[in-house]
Amino acid sequence: MRLTASGILGPVCGLIGFLSADGDAASVKADVEGALVSMRHRGPDEGGVWSDDDVAIGFRRLSIIDIDHSHQPLPYLDSRYHLIFNGEIYNYIELRERLARDHGALFDTDGDGEAIVAGYHYLGEDVVRELRGMFVFLIWDAQERVLFGARDWFGIKPMYSYLDERGAFFASEKKSLLHVAGDTAVDTTALQHYLTLQYVPEPASMQRQVGRVESGTSFTMRPGEQPTFRRYFHPDFAVRPVPEPEKLYREITEVLEDSVEKHMRADVTVGSFLSGGIDSTAVAALAKRHNPNLLTFTTGFEREGYSEIDVAAESAAAIGVEHITKVVSPAEMMETLPLIVWYLDDPVADPALVPLYFIAREARKHVKVVLSGEGADELFGGYTIYREPISLRPLERLPRSVRRGLGRLGAVLPDGLRGKDLLRRGSIDIEERYYGNARIFRPDEMGLFKAFDPAVSYMDVTAPHYAATRHIDDSTRMQYVDLFTWLRGDILVKADKMTMANSLELRVPFLDVEVFRVASGIPTSEKLTSETTKYALRRALADIVPPHVLNRAKLGFPVPIRHWLRDEMYDWARTIITESQADPLIDRSSALRLLDAHRGGRADYSRKIWTLLVFMTWHGIFVEDRIKPEIPEPVYPVRL
Repeated sequence: MRLTASGILGPVCGLIGFLSADGDAASVKADVEGALVSMRHRGPDEGGVWSDDDVAIGFRRLSIIDIDHSHQPLPYLDSRYHLIFNGEIYNYIELRERLARDHGALFDTDGDGEAIVAGYHYLGEDVVRELRGMFVFLIWDAQERVLFGARDWFGIKPMYSYLDERGAFFASEKKSLLHVAGDTAVDTTALQHYLTLQYVPEPASMQRQVGRVESGTSFTMRPGEQPTFRRYFHPDFAVRPVPEPEKLYREITEVLEDSVEKHMRADVTVGSFLSGGIDSTAVAALAKRHNPNLLTFTTGFEREGYSEIDVAAESAAAIGVEHITKVVSPAEMMETLPLIVWYLDDPVADPALVPLYFIAREARKHVKVVLSGEGADELFGGYTIYREPISLRPLERLPRSVRRGLGRLGAVLPDGLRGKDLLRRGSIDIEERYYGNARIFRPDEMGLFKAFDPAVSYMDVTAPHYAATRHIDDSTRMQYVDLFTWLRGDILVKADKMTMANSLELRVPFLDVEVFRVASGIPTSEKLTSETTKYALRRALADIVPPHVLNRAKLGFPVPIRHWLRDEMYDWARTIITESQADPLIDRSSALRLLDAHRGGRADYSRKIWTLLVFMTWHGIFVEDRIKPEIPEPVYPVRL
């Protein structure tokens, strides 16, 4: 037995697995090997394939922990089990010790992957509830002839699925499944949701034949059968009274300190992204305690109001870390968009993808792992829109008929009149009013979408989540909806895809199940006030983040496409629309009119235009096979 507490974890990489329907896995082994080629950026260090009559599993490794061991596919218990695993288990040392103590588990590696498969042997499917980390994995049990798989609590790591008469395929990237599927037909329902939300909501993808295993879900599957899915994570916002606020603030601080400490476990140097906001600054400040030589990274643009470089540099100086910046030009953005969309697999029309790609590429020259602040807003109440129910509270107390009447009154008031929008919003129930942070095309603006179906609604996506939260207040319901929509559809997709595109591992200490346990019990009065968001978190971090950041308004990675699409990017955008062969789905003339109206300054249509440009670029790559991005070699770090 080799059981140590050396602080080493396993790989963040790419995987693909196939379970045969007829015992002929050997016939697709070559396809699995070929599919791995398109995931080399996820795991440039090494690769491997293993198979028997029923399964063929392949892996690309970005070695972070137990670099000389923990090769995958990983056998366990005299090869009864084989594991492929993408992610990190941050409590793997504690889990290994418990399995050894309580069950006599033996280990041949020092990595976290073996903790998963050993846990499955001794604890069964409930092992997923013991895993504190980000993960997707497949375990083949050769004795019971069953495949067990799971995806992490919040959906930090992706897993796609494709089933046909041969059997079932699962992979970290959809392009690997398109390699074996061949069918590229667009799912028009998914496209309609994308045009509304700027992303495709789970469990769908933009191509109807390929789906996604949802966050917080595990499954079992036997040869020739359909997979059986089980949701193991039901986010419960069990709000607790706060008789001693200072005790709550200490609890938040302690759980964040513990999470960051565990997220720093690695055999390579860990850096941190740093914007001008409280979340990434807190992560970097806490990480500095474990790595005095911490490197931080930020990005921005040479345009006033669209860069946090100066604020981030001030924060870096205040917490005493070395800081590296990357300024992105419109020329770089235009040149790189096809490559970024290729990495994405499905279109996501969040312009912040572009600066994230470039800062990840810069960071990979120096480190192999970075920490970031994703998830803090969803867990601690950080979006300004979460305060909307507070402003609408007087209207909510009125009978619905009165509210509807006030809404009709607001509709006839002159545009720009103070209170007009308040009356409109107050007349609409939250289930209809809130469907996420991005709202691109309304149903009445879908004339350019030729496959528009009035029976399809964004409420189809959010209804199950509202139904599960009737017992909690509206602001918290909005957080819950975002956990299943915005967070895993946009925030975590761009975080994973843009960093892994550069063979860089991103870790998100806020999205930790223990952090969620604390955050989910915070009452709304401690999260949101009429003046601020994330109130309890700000109080908890008062002695950790610099004063100039503590109460600063959220900015993120803003991108000046509103200006660039009127000037530097206009001809480029027009060419994308003109050359696109997606006209059976998106009316080209309408898209061009939208672009010209934006250029003329009549309104700001930049987000709508960007949504169309990203889709048309995606269509040119994955459907038309007309656009062929040149895939660069992985960037290797100077310092490890």
